[in-house]
Amino acid sequence: MNKHDTRTWQTIDAQHHLHPFTNTRELNERGVRVIESAKGVYLRDSEGNRILDGMSGLWCVAVGHGRNEIADAVAKQLRDLTFYNTFFNTTHPPVVELSRRLAEVTPAQFNRFFFTGSGSESNDTIFRLARYYWELEGKPEKQIYIGRHNGYHGSTVAAASIGGFGSMHRQGGMPIPGIVHAPQPFWWGEGGEMDPLDFGRHVARETLKLIDQIGAHKVAAMFAEPIQGAGGVIIPPATYWPELSAGLKERDVLLVSDEVICGFGRTGEWFGCELMGSQPDFLTMAKGITSGYVPMGAVAVSDRIAAALLEKGDEFAHGYTYSGHPAACAAALATLDILQGEKLVERVRDDIGPYLQSRWRALNDHPLVGDANMVGLIGSLQLTPDKAARASFPGEANIGLIARDFSFQNGLVMRAVGQRMVIAPPLTLSHAEADELISTVVKVLDLTHAHARRQGLVN
Repeated sequence: MNKHDTRTWQTIDAQHHLHPFTNTRELNERGVRVIESAKGVYLRDSEGNRILDGMSGLWCVAVGHGRNEIADAVAKQLRDLTFYNTFFNTTHPPVVELSRRLAEVTPAQFNRFFFTGSGSESNDTIFRLARYYWELEGKPEKQIYIGRHNGYHGSTVAAASIGGFGSMHRQGGMPIPGIVHAPQPFWWGEGGEMDPLDFGRHVARETLKLIDQIGAHKVAAMFAEPIQGAGGVIIPPATYWPELSAGLKERDVLLVSDEVICGFGRTGEWFGCELMGSQPDFLTMAKGITSGYVPMGAVAVSDRIAAALLEKGDEFAHGYTYSGHPAACAAALATLDILQGEKLVERVRDDIGPYLQSRWRALNDHPLVGDANMVGLIGSLQLTPDKAARASFPGEANIGLIARDFSFQNGLVMRAVGQRMVIAPPLTLSHAEADELISTVVKVLDLTHAHARRQGLVN
């Protein structure tokens, strides 16, 4: 690849590249940031700046950047078998071995896996598979899916429809029919005067009431993230998941645990559903399955569903060219080797997780922070002009984007979701790097608070 200076890269990008989730016109006017290399938890841009990757790329680079073990495994696999499909009565060793390894780390009810290229494709697969399951069970009327307001499940038409982002629904005629959205367990923003634990039970019961109003005999499944990631790292009250999962089971509504962000150690357990105590029928997997080194997704199919497919089903007329791509499987196997060999899941649970959590929660003392919370290595802080009132800044203040820009300018990737700042650093983060992360966040909060005072937004 040619070596260009920053301005040349920006010019070429503006001429030819349409970015995801971006107003490309505005981006082209200010110039895109160019990331050229990465190692460990740090990125380096085309200006030579070192930046701590507080978002693991896009929630995905769990084992850190520049791991030769993964690159070498992929290169070897490409030399041995570049590609072969898993259609037409064929398989290959990497996909067989990965299936076995996933059965070892997923909850006990999962022993079969369908491979995709992304989390979006995985959720589209479940969209079709759950309805097919109910047809096989003699209940074809179970067609409706429950999502959540502010939930995120991907960008394909079905996945974006199940998700609860209004900005996505306003484009492309979404949501498609057969999808209903339940409330989210966001106590800080929507809990009013309720105690958080009471609010958790309340939201779960409102969701179950919605299903009863529809008629549980018509509802196929509910899609939900253990922790809403792209929606702002909404960590539900401890009462929410036990109440909800028990109610879904009573109503014979399947549960899809979208583990694209929460899976593979992010929460300090292998999967977020294990932390929350739910027992899903499907797991949606992507991102951390290969640590983002090669695109891949997967669906874990519970024994209950698999039994119906094997005993009653015919051809499941669905699949992707790259289902179980050999190189992606090699990357996933190498990632599992690292996660297990370095005990990174246990490290998040017992060491770096508690260390960073204690320092993160101390940010609650900052005058601009209404709520700072973290589970495992996924956290959020709510910006507010008035803690006691749990107030929000005016939307036009763009306070989250202001804080995000201060963060990047000071060497930390921290994402803004409305007026919430979120982080999900690599699981390999050291204590010293965690200290650097926190000190930068404090600086960002101070700069943002000073900006808000100048604008008359806070006293």
